[in-house]
Amino acid sequence: MMVSILIITGLVAITVVIHCEVLRKLWITIPKLRMKHRVRVITGIFGTICAHIIGVWIFGLAFYQMITYGGFGTLDGRCDGSLTDAVYFSFTNYTTVGYGDIESGGQLRFLAGIEAITGLSLITWSASFMFMEMMKFWEE
Repeated sequence: MMVSILIITGLVAITVVIHCEVLRKLWITIPKLRMKHRVRVITGIFGTICAHIIGVWIFGLAFYQMITYGGFGTLDGRCDGSLTDAVYFSFTNYTTVGYGDIESGGQLRFLAGIEAITGLSLITWSASFMFMEMMKFWEE
């Protein structure tokens, strides 16, 4: 269990740092773009979506590795153990949609819960960031 906690802590740290760096880079770059503010906002949306996709893939790869090589648990239901299914499960978890067609078992349940909290936090962070960008748009 201690190994799981260390892995999960590392995954959250990596995901949060990457997300922070993407938002920081967008915050610096977007105002410098010589285009209509609408296009700058769209650029910000695509940038934040890319940051979320990276986060989902980080967790998806971790699920896959932990299932395949680590023996930390299973993904049950409509899952064949492939990387695609692990990333799909990660998407539903990160966004807290949770369709229920794939469920985690064993120590992976803890990772699934932490991913949901992390995804929710990062999505709200992105929403705040985009709200601030939109406020600039409405002021113009």
